[in-house]
Amino acid sequence: MIRKTKHRTKEDCIIDFIVYFLAVFIFIVTFYPFYLSIVMAFNEGKDALRGGIYLWPRVFTTENFKELVRDTAWGRALIVTILRTILGTGVTVFFTTLMAYGLSFQNLRGRKTYMIMIIIAMYFSGGVIPYYMVLRTLHLVNSFWVYIVPGAINLFYVLVAISFFEGIPKEMGESARIDGASEITIYLRLIFPVSKPLLATIAIFTAVGHWNSWYDSAFFIQNKDLRTLGYQLMSIINKANVSNTPLDAYSGSQAQQSLTPMSIQLAAMLVAVGPILLVYPFFQRYFVSGLTIGAVKG
Repeated sequence: MIRKTKHRTKEDCIIDFIVYFLAVFIFIVTFYPFYLSIVMAFNEGKDALRGGIYLWPRVFTTENFKELVRDTAWGRALIVTILRTILGTGVTVFFTTLMAYGLSFQNLRGRKTYMIMIIIAMYFSGGVIPYYMVLRTLHLVNSFWVYIVPGAINLFYVLVAISFFEGIPKEMGESARIDGASEITIYLRLIFPVSKPLLATIAIFTAVGHWNSWYDSAFFIQNKDLRTLGYQLMSIINKANVSNTPLDAYSGSQAQQSLTPMSIQLAAMLVAVGPILLVYPFFQRYFVSGLTIGAVKG
């Protein structure tokens, strides 16, 4: 069997060149700022103020990262953020999908009312003050659980999960019910294992949201031991913006010869972004397949 090869015309070569050129150009434009941040984070802060650093550190140092390690506030914030991300993601995934599984049954009594309530709650909110009053009534203000409980159910993901569960054959659950299995057993032993793309998609978006969040830590937490990594990063950025001299934003042990607020900011940014970049590849195959979840079926 003779394999036919398609003859490439001059126009095909020109189009391919334009496509590849644009792809490389866009990659460089989008990736270079992040790469430069890495270079500057490993460069001496005082030396970086001179400029002229483009591809690699001129004066290599790890002092910026050591300063973060020496600061006990950053250590506590890292622990709080890790605990919040793990626990908050698990709680959100479980309760969101549990609610969606129940609403996926067409014969559920009051299903239409529940769906209307979800849609209204998605588009309208009471505002910050009523939200704060609710948290205070529930004794969540200045508590670690203010990071977990309010986000236990994500209404957008509920709608996405409902569409996913409706696509699972109902025969799976019916055969298990005949054998005497309860709904929670069906949910945990049958539905969960076949819902990995859905669970991974919800988990990665929820985890990124918890890891980067600083808003709730700024407004609902007064205890410094419960501050998150995102809040610490925002605090450094705000201090640097209002400082009058390069070292005004850092005092005490942090006001050293080689350190500047900008170098500390860049090191903190890498610490905050690094774990997400390391975890994402392990979820990628589920994440890519989960992007089509909830799409309209033809």
